[in-house]
Amino acid sequence: MFGADDANKIDRRQLLRGQLHNQLPPMRPPWAQTEDSFVALCSRCDDCIKACETRVLFRGSGGFPEISFQSAGCDFCGDCLQACTSNALQAPVPAPSLAWRHRAAINNQCLSLNGIVCRSCAEACDTDAIRFKLQTGGRATPLLNQELCNGCGECLAVCPNHSISLEIPETQ
Repeated sequence: MFGADDANKIDRRQLLRGQLHNQLPPMRPPWAQTEDSFVALCSRCDDCIKACETRVLFRGSGGFPEISFQSAGCDFCGDCLQACTSNALQAPVPAPSLAWRHRAAINNQCLSLNGIVCRSCAEACDTDAIRFKLQTGGRATPLLNQELCNGCGECLAVCPNHSISLEIPETQ
């Protein structure tokens, strides 16, 4: 989705709104084409939004669908993929590993890293990508295995401190 050149691109909507900063495009539904292709193909019909059972899709900037993990994560059911008739969302099979390259990242504001007991993210993680390692003194440190992470966003939805984000790892 986001390549090295994308960080320097500004689309027409950003230019007209005066958003001249290097800004990444919004996170699109699972199985979205590259941003340029997605915007060209998407008819803004809202069919994918209506099909989303977890209600993580919403009508974003320019009327294009975006995803938000404020209240839930994506279960990769494939309903949005099936509902899309414009081919803006495409996959040979609706597998989570093909949905997107985004993976969880935990920042230094994590409550556990700051001595407060919290393991909400690990409890919400169905793939066991987030675990906690017990340290001396009863503290626990989060350990994130990005190879197990599918980028579903469940950890973002439950994090009370908003210290988790989805990012595209540099190694991919």
